[in-house]
Amino acid sequence: MDALSDVLKSIRLEGAVYLNVEFTAPWCVRARFGLACIGEKLARAEHVMFFHYLVEGTAKLRLIAGSDVIEAGPGDLILFPEDAAHVMGSDLHLTPIDAGTLEGTDAVDTDFIHVRHGGGGAATRYVCGYVACAKSVARPMLESLPPIVRIPMGNGPAGTMVRELLRMGVRESNSERPGSASTLAKLTELMFVEAMRRHVESLPSEGKGWLAGVRDAQVGRALSLMHANPGKAWTVDKLAKESALSRSALAERFNALVGEPPMRYLTRWRLALAAQRLRTSRETVARIADRTGYESEAAFNRAFKREFGVPPANWRRSAPR
Repeated sequence: MDALSDVLKSIRLEGAVYLNVEFTAPWCVRARFGLACIGEKLARAEHVMFFHYLVEGTAKLRLIAGSDVIEAGPGDLILFPEDAAHVMGSDLHLTPIDAGTLEGTDAVDTDFIHVRHGGGGAATRYVCGYVACAKSVARPMLESLPPIVRIPMGNGPAGTMVRELLRMGVRESNSERPGSASTLAKLTELMFVEAMRRHVESLPSEGKGWLAGVRDAQVGRALSLMHANPGKAWTVDKLAKESALSRSALAERFNALVGEPPMRYLTRWRLALAAQRLRTSRETVARIADRTGYESEAAFNRAFKREFGVPPANWRRSAPR
């Protein structure tokens, strides 16, 4: 399995909410996480990513803290890896309305519009998605993404699949059926895998970062090995042999693309998995330390505190309830 799939699998998406939105020109809204109810539905989330998927019409987007304008059209997925405040509209020169103040509709059909707003002109329809995940294991992906990412999903089979996944997500977000939360997480994982594949394919050849490392044949192989078997006693020599590079060549290439040496990356990945286990299992700290590759609980405690700022026991107690 490739490193990208391993990370997305390890993230363990914990929840998702989908909303249909329709704006008519002229319109301009300011948003972060949008409607206030999202915070209640994903109250246990350690981290929330959100996105807009344009179904119909066009829109312009700009980070409030930036000046670059992104123009989006049908089939475009706009991803916000962090809580990035932004404005979006048909005309960004208008005074924006806070999206959190917009009231929802009371329609009951399966594809209903949750929010309607605007001046009655050309319509723009999109799906808002809010996805909860464990930030510790999502770190490699999150750190390699800019604050706002436009990913054209296209009109081919993959684009059709994404639209259908989103349509199903909207229906599940509004149902009270047993298993809806699990279904939403799986639908979202499928969509994110496809979106990240598209984004990786679009990266410039000279790009840097974890995703660029995933795309590289040799570095991607080394990442896959570490992710597939993080508990193995890896060394740079072993990784280099498996990746068909010399030890020095792999170390240099890995550091240049990913931004840190292979062994440092492996240590941080192991600790991220340990942080996730602390919050999602009842295993003892000693057992998790052993699974993470530490010979003693004390050594694990020291390494964990260096990475996360608190001891493992404190990390477990601070989990969102």
